[in-house]
Amino acid sequence: MSHVKMYTTAVCPYCVRAKQILKARGVTEIEEIRIDTQPEARAHMMNITGRRTVPQIFIGETHVGGCDDLIALDAKGGLVPLLA
Repeated sequence: MSHVKMYTTAVCPYCVRAKQILKARGVTEIEEIRIDTQPEARAHMMNITGRRTVPQIFIGETHVGGCDDLIALDAKGGLVPLLA
């Protein structure tokens, strides 16, 4: 299974939802990077994604985007193959 990395904050309902979707698709480990406690991580996230919002989800080297992007990818049937 591909490595999943997610930039998150402590109080983020979209982060919680994204984690639920990933776990429902068989992901057992998610590397969480908390940008609310690590200011340098926020700057890095913005630099590599061009986005300010969380979650920002990476599966392997692929930047999936946020929660809505993850839901759309799953609806199109693209999430499970990306996780494989």
